[in-house]
Amino acid sequence: MRVDEYRRYDGLGLAELVKLKMVSPKDLVEAAFKRIEEVNPALNAVVRTYQEQAYKEALALKLNGQPFAGVPILLKDISQRVLGQKITCGSILMKDYVSQGDSHFVQRLKQAGFIIIGHTNTPEYGLRNITENKLYGATRNPWNLEYSPGGSSGGSAASVASGIVPIAGASDGGGSIRIPASFTSLFGMKPTRGRTPVGPGSGRQWHGAAIDFCLTRSVRDSAQMFDVLSVFQPEAAFQAPVIENKMAELINQPETKKFKIAFTTKSPVGTKVDPEASEAVHKLVKLLEEQGHFIEEAELPVDGLRLIENYYLMNCGEMASDMLFIEEMTGKKASVAELDIVAWVLYQVGLNLSAVEFTRSLAEWDVAAAQMATFHQKYDLVITPATASSAPQVGELMQTQTEIEKLLEVNELSKKDQLQLVYDMFLPSLTYTPFTQLSNLTGQPAMSLPVHLTKGGLPLGVQVMAPKGREDWLYQLAIEVKKTDLWIDSKREMNYET
Repeated sequence: MRVDEYRRYDGLGLAELVKLKMVSPKDLVEAAFKRIEEVNPALNAVVRTYQEQAYKEALALKLNGQPFAGVPILLKDISQRVLGQKITCGSILMKDYVSQGDSHFVQRLKQAGFIIIGHTNTPEYGLRNITENKLYGATRNPWNLEYSPGGSSGGSAASVASGIVPIAGASDGGGSIRIPASFTSLFGMKPTRGRTPVGPGSGRQWHGAAIDFCLTRSVRDSAQMFDVLSVFQPEAAFQAPVIENKMAELINQPETKKFKIAFTTKSPVGTKVDPEASEAVHKLVKLLEEQGHFIEEAELPVDGLRLIENYYLMNCGEMASDMLFIEEMTGKKASVAELDIVAWVLYQVGLNLSAVEFTRSLAEWDVAAAQMATFHQKYDLVITPATASSAPQVGELMQTQTEIEKLLEVNELSKKDQLQLVYDMFLPSLTYTPFTQLSNLTGQPAMSLPVHLTKGGLPLGVQVMAPKGREDWLYQLAIEVKKTDLWIDSKREMNYET
C-alpha cells in the first residue's frame, strides 16, 4: 500500500480495507513505518519503534470482527505500558525502565485489533503543555516546524497530524489531549473521570485529574475508541457507568437535540486571550445558532485562580510521591541534573506539603464540581477557547539559564513563597492554556474541535464541555460541526524540510 493511499483513511477506513481483504495488516504496518522514515527525522514525534514485533503481530492477526483489525497505533510514553518494552515518561531517570506487563489500556487496544508500532515523545512526566525534554529533545508541529505541537501528548498529536497513524494513544491531566489537538487541528476528546481506566497499578492518576484516551483525525474513530475503552474495571480507583448504547452507532443517528449552550472567551485566571481565539469561539457560536441551538454568553461560576493554585499544589504532591517511588525503585537519589527544572521544583515543594494541605486542596475540586453541576442545570454545554492562542515556538516556554538559577533557590524560600514560585514558573505556559484544567478537576468530559486557522496559518481549536457522563452530547455536536465547512482537517500535505 502506498503511503499517500494509507494517509487518506481514518482508522475505521483502514480496518474496512483489511476486512474486505483489499490490504493486509502487514501492508498497513509497512506504510506506517515508511511514513515514520519520511517525517520523523524532522518532527521527532516517535521515540521508539517495535518493527519486528509489529510485523509478527500483523502476520499472526486473526480477523474476528475487531473494529480496528490491523490498524497501526502509537502509544504515549507515559502509563501506556507494553510488556517487555521501555516506558520512560520522557525522563532520564527512567530511560532504562522496562514494563513488566501490558497496561489495561494496552490490553483493550490489542483486543480491538490494533498493531502497536511504537511510543511517542512527551515532556518529562507530562508536566508541560509543550513536548520538550532532556532525554529525547523537542517534538515539532507538522503545520510549521518552528512551533510546538503542544503537550503533553505532543508526540502523539504530531504523529496523527502528519499521517504516521490515524489514531494515537494520549492522556490528559490538565489539557494534554485538547491542547495538542488545538495546536495541530485534530479532534481531541477527554472523557469523564473513570470512563477509560488504565490499571492495574495506575488507577489514581493525579487523583483522577488525568485520564488516558486518544487523539484522532475523525470523530467516528474517537467514538469507536470510546466504545473500546469504556469498561468497568474492578481494581480502578474511579468508575463511570458504562453506556449501554454504543457511541459509534449513536453518532450516526439523526440529530434531534437542540442544546442550550453557554460560552465565554474570558480567561479563568485573568490572562490575555488572543483575538483569534475569541474569533474562533464566535465562529462556532454563530454556526450553532444558525443550526437552531440556543446560545448565550455567561461567566463560569468557579474561582479559576484559586482552582489553578490547588491544581499546582496537587502537581507538587504527586511529583514528590513519584520521585520517592522512583528513588526506591532505582536505589539512587534523584539529582537536579537528571530532571527537568519543572519536575525538580515540584518535587522539592511537594516534600514540604502536609497531608492536611493536600486534602484541603482536593476538597476545592469538589467545590468546583458542585458549582459546575449547578451551572449545567441551566446550560447543557459550555464553549470556551481550547487554547488562548495558537502554538508557541519550540523553546519559547523552556526556562532560560537565569530563570533556572532562580528556581534552584526554591529550598531557601518559605512554603508560601515556594507555592508562589510554582505559580510564577507555570505562568508563561498557563497564559497559552488557561481553559483546559477545569474539566480535569471537576471530572467532566470536554473536547477540542478543529475549527480555526490563524492568519499565520496555525490551527486553533475550540473547547466544548459537558456534564459528567454526557460524552454523547459532545460527540453529537462534533458530528454536526464536522459536516460543515468550519471543520479543518489535518490531512493536507505539509512541509517537513529541516
